Parts: sequence; C-alpha cells; structure tokens
Amino acid sequence: MIPGTANRYSWGTRWTSILDEKLQFYGYRVAEEGLCGRTTMFADAYRPGRSGIDMLPAILETHRPLELVVLMLGTNDCKAAYETTPEKIGVGIERLLDQIRREREDLPVLLISPIHLGAEVEKYDREFDRRSVEVSKGLKKVYEQIAKRRGIAFLAASDVALPGEKDQEHMTREGHAALAEAVFEIRLPQSHWL
Repeated sequence: MIPGTANRYSWGTRWTSILDEKLQFYGYRVAEEGLCGRTTMFADAYRPGRSGIDMLPAILETHRPLELVVLMLGTNDCKAAYETTPEKIGVGIERLLDQIRREREDLPVLLISPIHLGAEVEKYDREFDRRSVEVSKGLKKVYEQIAKRRGIAFLAASDVALPGEKDQEHMTREGHAALAEAVFEIRLPQSHWL
C-alpha cells in the first residue's frame, strides 16, 4: 500500500503502477492510495478527508494482509496555509508510523521523502509560496533521521526525481520511472521479492 500518489499521470505511467508491474512477477500487487491534497496530519478546510492521520487506519484495514507499507507524504503539508516546518511535518510522519506499528508491529516500512518543490511553484499553484519550497527541501534530512531512529528503510525521492516544468510540483514521467526503479532496487530484509 502506497499513500500519497496523486493522479497526475494515468496508470502505467505513475511510479506505483510501474512498481506494480515489476512486483507482479514475484506475486505481489501494489495497492495505490493516492489522493490529491493528502497531508500527514493537517486538515484542509475546503477538502475534507485529506489528513493522513484520519485516513490511514481505515486504509491499512482495507488492504489487509499487507507485506510492506511505503509511506510518501509531505508535499501538501508544505502549503503556505499550514505555516509549518520540516520538523512539524516530521511529527506527522511519526504519528503515521505509530499507526502502522499499531496495525502490525513487524510490518516493514519504507519511508520516502518527497521531491523538492520547484523554485517557481507558486506561479502554478497559489497554495504554495517561496517558503514552501524551502520547507520541502528540509524534508529529506528530517525523514532520514526518523527512519534511522526507528530502524526502517529510507529513500529520498529528490535523489532520483525532479518536479516537472509544467507545474513545479509533480514528478516528470522520467521521475516516475526512476522512482519506481529506486524503490524496486531497495532490498528490504523483510521483503520477499529478493
């Protein structure tokens, strides 16, 4: 199950569907749980049901049994309205990880920090501003520290993918392919697609 994947591209182009195709050979399927505007813990006043904290328990239950959870959220938390910091977004990630542990203590988790927002994202999406860009750039360090402390796998999407020029917010097609490959190549000790 992979929350945080929006519907910018159709199935077959998004990194989750590319990963799904790779994992089918090993008998696994990806349960994609993308929702435009989803955050770690912030409630959107105009679009209900976007807080990961509120939604994750039901999502985990819906997709039982799970072999692995890939958690990649944080871009929408960078919106100007939330006036947040990378550290506060990290608190949201910690709370989500706690929920995953309550689901099943030994459930493997891969935490992915999102790509950085492009320098001109506010031209395309007024919900973001210049500060949002800086907050997005701080997520990698915070998430990596959380992953190390909790003993879970970590990947920075910003190491393999960039935002597209069209909106400075979502990954390019090439970025989706690169992220799928990077996730597939991670050899988690608990995973069975070795």
